Amino acid sequence: MTAGKISNLSPLDPSAAEPYYRQIYERFRSAIASGLLKPGDRIPSARALTKELGLARGTIDTAYSLLAAEGYIQARGQAGTIVTPGLKPRTPVAMPSPVIDNGTSSIGFRPYSILPFQMGLPALDEFPRKIWARLGARCARAMQPSDMTHPSVYGQPALRAEIAAYLQVSRGIHCAASQVFVTSGYRHSIELIGLALLEAGDRVWLEDPGYPPTRELLAQMHIATVPVPVDADGMVVAEGVRSAPRARMAVVTPAHQSPLGVSLSLQRRLALLDWAGRNNAWIVEDDYDGEYRYVSRPLPALKSLDRDGRVLYAGTFSKVLFPSLRLAYLVVPEPQVERFAQIIQTFAGGSPELTQSIVTAFIKEGHFARHIQRMRKLYAERREATKAGLEKVLGKHVKIDALPGGMHLILRLAGRQSDRKLMLRMREDGLFAEALSEWQQIGKGPSALLVNFTNIDSRATAEKLGKRILALM
Repeated sequence: MTAGKISNLSPLDPSAAEPYYRQIYERFRSAIASGLLKPGDRIPSARALTKELGLARGTIDTAYSLLAAEGYIQARGQAGTIVTPGLKPRTPVAMPSPVIDNGTSSIGFRPYSILPFQMGLPALDEFPRKIWARLGARCARAMQPSDMTHPSVYGQPALRAEIAAYLQVSRGIHCAASQVFVTSGYRHSIELIGLALLEAGDRVWLEDPGYPPTRELLAQMHIATVPVPVDADGMVVAEGVRSAPRARMAVVTPAHQSPLGVSLSLQRRLALLDWAGRNNAWIVEDDYDGEYRYVSRPLPALKSLDRDGRVLYAGTFSKVLFPSLRLAYLVVPEPQVERFAQIIQTFAGGSPELTQSIVTAFIKEGHFARHIQRMRKLYAERREATKAGLEKVLGKHVKIDALPGGMHLILRLAGRQSDRKLMLRMREDGLFAEALSEWQQIGKGPSALLVNFTNIDSRATAEKLGKRILALM
């Protein structure tokens, strides 16, 4: 029986009229009846419970004898004492209330599932699980007592060093390990940035259309967001300057604009850096999938052009490894390291040490770079197969944007079809999509669906899924 289940049992009451043995008996009987303790669950030994509760051994023995006599528990010798197998609870097991997905955007707007076209998921079927398992076993065997204390809130030093080295080679970012902070995800990174650099009432430029959780998270922090339109060259910096020249920050996705997939042009990059330098403003570069570009080599990061220390670079392992790792990283300008260290000491608890050790080994031994190369080739193939399969079935009803990189396609709907209504029908049918209109802040915006292609394994699969979408139109 876990410590958590013990703590959930009702406490003993020294002022009650009932003796302790009777309270203990009722405590376990209620837990079994409610389903907190299930048939076959092991319960603490009489000796262990005596020590935990600080009571006489005879009190515990009397309670256990009564439970055994009524058939609630069975003693199994050296195997311990368990709840009687096959015992049916007398009252229904209380189940958590289901979370109702009403289709609206929210900070948790992606499901805990693997659905066809599900956004934000890499090719989980092609992840090198055997290598990961081998590294995990090795790291677990190598654990020392010092590895079992509280993890560093800044991130494991070895992992920070590996990230810094990787960014220098792959993204052109020159930074020290001390500038790299390991976080639990993009939202955590944005939260830390807001706490360190912004105040309630400050204004922040956001791309329009843009990633919905960013604006929702900033709104929770009482930060005003300014939508800045996006065209074929990325964020229209001149419009941001016109709308809010004194904004404190801009959040951009330069490699592949989220969700339109366009790249921020060099001219716009320089204009954005110039604005930030002149106004002592900050730029957050969200490089969520910059490794995946199919028409040329991955573009250098905006951070690599930063000469005034105005860019904060946010990266993640969710898209290149898998989301349940809950590991991301934030590179801050050297003068801001101390400020972020102070904020993180207060607001961060650190990421699991063992997980960080596995990721460190995965990078250090070359598996990370090889995995990205393999996925870049695989995604290029799946991108073309998915596009071809969907166009064959849906060609009269959608126009598919040929994005130069990233992990999703944009299906622009013909006529007056509502992307939101079609998205909801798809989700009811077990398919995933996101409505582009829900990423838009100003105006109605185009009617289009965002669909991921990384887990679509062939053109034939795409055609089958396309027929399901066609039936829902």
